Amino acid sequence: MYFAQRALLFPGATAEKMPSAPPWGEWAAIRTPDGETLAALLSRPSSGKPTLLLFPGNGDNIVHYGFLADSLAGHGLGLLAVSYRGYPGSTGSPSETGLLVDGLAAFDWLEERGIGPVVLLGRSLGTGVAVNTAAERKAGALVLVSAYDSIASLAQRQYPLLPVRLLIRDSFRSDLRIAQVSGPKLFLHGETDGLIPLSSGETLFSLASEPKTFVVQHGHGHNDIWSAALVESIIVFTNALPSGASTD
Repeated sequence: MYFAQRALLFPGATAEKMPSAPPWGEWAAIRTPDGETLAALLSRPSSGKPTLLLFPGNGDNIVHYGFLADSLAGHGLGLLAVSYRGYPGSTGSPSETGLLVDGLAAFDWLEERGIGPVVLLGRSLGTGVAVNTAAERKAGALVLVSAYDSIASLAQRQYPLLPVRLLIRDSFRSDLRIAQVSGPKLFLHGETDGLIPLSSGETLFSLASEPKTFVVQHGHGHNDIWSAALVESIIVFTNALPSGASTD
């Protein structure tokens, strides 16, 4: 289990190639401080409108997020979706340390180009990357879809007879970082999520400071969370943000 854990945690890290023509938006290449190159897809916002920086789930491929880019674009909002190190189109191998560096590099890439303000959007595994980025950078807001308190806690629930906390290499302790995020926060979680229980998201929410909102997606689980209603909740939340809002 110790040696197989990263294959279990990062199943989307494959040798799959990205299409040469972008399925939506435009291709971007983001260099990290430790020398990796991340593939990303960018749908630019209307002038002065926010861009959502998406950190996807552990089995996601960013090419499949055209539905979200299109919905956001209909309201003038931009989207930057990042393929983590080791994931399709990007160099390197995934680890918690590496993904947290990726998150900061993607945020800085947007800031350097004046594409913002930036709203951080994490999905499943990516909520840990989003929380860390929000704790380290000044973002407009934080949106978490299917968030967990920590990967260590989730793994312990999955394997109650193993000393998981002693063996785990990538613990993603959002529970220790969320208190450092002071700006607006939106939590969205499937009522019947069997992979990341609703209680895990509620635990993280309880540790977060105001302002914060928790919305349960009734009738939805983990893999079917991306409903039209959920996307609409993100759009309404983002459009309601005060001008110049910051998580600092």
